Amino acid sequence: MNIIKYPQASELENILKRPVFEADFLESTVKNILARVRQGGDQALLKFNEQFDKVKLDQLAVIEEEKKQAAGKISEDLRSAIQTALNNIKKFHEAQTRKEMKIETSKGVTCWRKAVPIEKVGIYIPGGTAPLFSTVLMLGVPATIAGCKEVVLCTPPGADGKVNPAILYTAQLTGISKIFKTGGAQAIAAMAYGTESIAKVDKIFGPGNQYVTAAKQLVSMEGTAIDMPAGPSELAVIADSSCNPVFVASDLLSQAEHGKDSQVVLICPDENVINKISHEIDVQVEKLPRKEIARASLLNSKAILVNDLNEAMQVSNQYAPEHLIIATENAVTLSEKVINAGSVFIGNYSPESAGDYASGTNHTLPTNGAAKAYSGVSLDSFMKQITFQEITREGIADLGPTIEAMAGAELLAAHKNAVSVRLSEIKKS
Repeated sequence: MNIIKYPQASELENILKRPVFEADFLESTVKNILARVRQGGDQALLKFNEQFDKVKLDQLAVIEEEKKQAAGKISEDLRSAIQTALNNIKKFHEAQTRKEMKIETSKGVTCWRKAVPIEKVGIYIPGGTAPLFSTVLMLGVPATIAGCKEVVLCTPPGADGKVNPAILYTAQLTGISKIFKTGGAQAIAAMAYGTESIAKVDKIFGPGNQYVTAAKQLVSMEGTAIDMPAGPSELAVIADSSCNPVFVASDLLSQAEHGKDSQVVLICPDENVINKISHEIDVQVEKLPRKEIARASLLNSKAILVNDLNEAMQVSNQYAPEHLIIATENAVTLSEKVINAGSVFIGNYSPESAGDYASGTNHTLPTNGAAKAYSGVSLDSFMKQITFQEITREGIADLGPTIEAMAGAELLAAHKNAVSVRLSEIKKS
């Protein structure tokens, strides 16, 4: 990791930049993919499978036989672990259900909001070097609780033309039956525009690389809603002398192994602790099957030496990490100063991996600084809140003059008249 000592506040914006592709190249490439899918439908997707996934397929949909075989292709221990995680995620998200509350804002005027599920949602599940079946839980469970009528899942096929059996098993466990073999920006295009096989959806969920993130942002400008900008994974750790360097190094590597464009940041007021953690990273990375990916990610990563923990928190809030671990003395107290973060893990025994898999919280989180304005996925993400109001005869008689005065002041005569005709009718009766 690159060690940066006592940076000035004016330097932080540059220091905390995320690794990115050249923007013009990225956008033009993704726009080309979107246009080809919009025009070519299924055939374009099949050609992209050949180009990017090196597999020739006759159809995109996962057939029933593949779904039936999925459970037998994963161990009983993994099936049990997935069920435990599902139970925790379900419990956490069911607790987010809101009760409808009717409020009488003034006499005869009643207003309320009603939660209505989004009818058609699309779920993108990254595959490739790390098939994220855990993301199926994170998105499938709240979609089911919300009551979405149609859920479409897209994920890239493996070299054998199959979808990872853990993804298939988990999808069925959450009630998802429409599963398609397509990944990358082309999968986002398929769900945004619809093809012969894949239904057009109202909102797209799921993390991905920079191509996927760019595709989501582009289709959102055309009318398809998205969960958030959720790109390459990232983690910040605030640590002090009370931390366990072995634990912190393992946490940093757990995110670095996601992808070469992932980033991890260590923020610490003790140079000796930074050195210990750096040594542990060197030791542990050699034991990882994905060590080359982790090493590449570490080239984008930084250890920042600060004066104290207050400054550490200021740096973290400016970075606005997707994940934040606070491995310090009085970590709970320090956590109260968090302003910008997707998900926070408090204390030495709260690894970020817990949130990735089984603690119950959602791991689909804002990246690239989006945590300054976005929340992670929740039950609300799969719902829309519709406002209702009911005004009685007495209510409009009482509130009407207020509306007339305001509409008149804005020179909107028809607005005023919509109230005036009612008031006139009331006065006649």
